[in-house]
Amino acid sequence: MKLVVFGLSVTSTWGNGHGTTYRALLRALRDRGHRIVFFEKDVEWYASNRDLPDPTFCQVHLYENWDEILPRVRREINDADVAMVGSYFPDGVAALDEMFQADVPIKTFYDIDTPITMRALREHQKADYIESRQIPELDLYLSFTGGPMLREIETRFGAPRAVPLYCSFDPDQYRRFPVNQRFACDLSYMGTYAPDRQPKLSELLCATAAQLTNHKFLVAGPQYPGTLRWPKNVEHISHLSPVWHPEFYSSSRFTLNVTRRDMAIAGYSPSVRLFEAAACGAAIVSDNWAGLDHVFAPGREILLPTGTDDVLHYLTEFGEAEIRQIGQAAQERVLTEHTSAHRARELEREIEDCFSTAQLTPCASYGQQNQMNEVSES
Repeated sequence: MKLVVFGLSVTSTWGNGHGTTYRALLRALRDRGHRIVFFEKDVEWYASNRDLPDPTFCQVHLYENWDEILPRVRREINDADVAMVGSYFPDGVAALDEMFQADVPIKTFYDIDTPITMRALREHQKADYIESRQIPELDLYLSFTGGPMLREIETRFGAPRAVPLYCSFDPDQYRRFPVNQRFACDLSYMGTYAPDRQPKLSELLCATAAQLTNHKFLVAGPQYPGTLRWPKNVEHISHLSPVWHPEFYSSSRFTLNVTRRDMAIAGYSPSVRLFEAAACGAAIVSDNWAGLDHVFAPGREILLPTGTDDVLHYLTEFGEAEIRQIGQAAQERVLTEHTSAHRARELEREIEDCFSTAQLTPCASYGQQNQMNEVSES
């Protein structure tokens, strides 16, 4: 299969979770024999913070002007099996229109920000990267959010088929490492600053730190205001390269997950950080939302505090064996259900269903490769 992707970024993870999501999925697809071409707008923010400038698992086309790259876009998608436009792609509306006009059998949209997209569509009939008129023309709407919102995408906005394609992790990269003293702490948090997340971060981490002055806390992520004052026992790292993420999670007694407001309201929106932390055997403390219990078993694979007092209890009353047991249970769960290889196979099945429904024939190399994959997995 040749897959052409138009995405926010695969070369940089600075201030976005799209990069790690695309990397895990596309690497797994490449390992399964598929060819990937990725178009990324060359914006200064990512150009100055590229932690993977030359991915080995896909061919990247960086561009500054859509009109100038358009001839290349047309050449690539016209001999592709599948085209995919991702949410927050800067030229998403134009890319979708090109995709619909092209001779590409399967046309998809990958929404890594589904609740935000839906709010914009409800209020304005468009987001910056997709318009409601375009959704019925898709063969497949892939969503980071599962649950009831999928039916809204189909019934209200006319998507022929909306299915979840959650984020994932590469188990060769995300696994438990020995404790790195640079990141050793009692409670860690990784995430870009977001105003709607900050109150929960303040309640569950900062307020806890203020009471446990002999404990160490670590926050990693960019864009936090310079005026923000952390408790003295909270260290802030402005950006941590993905190379260090596994050791960051492996070195924390507990790690905190806080979900964006739109995602929490919609539910069924597990973040990539949840899966990556679990893959490293971290004991996760998380805010709660509908559908989280479909991903992890509360109390056994994840801890769901109602406030600061619960976090204080975890940090001061839980023994190390109990903490390790929670982390190991989460790790076993994600290795069984949420690796990048699982996601690649899920995407393959959805694409095969689209070909079957449309009575189309995939290219010979796609069919041959899938037969090889099925033999190797049997």
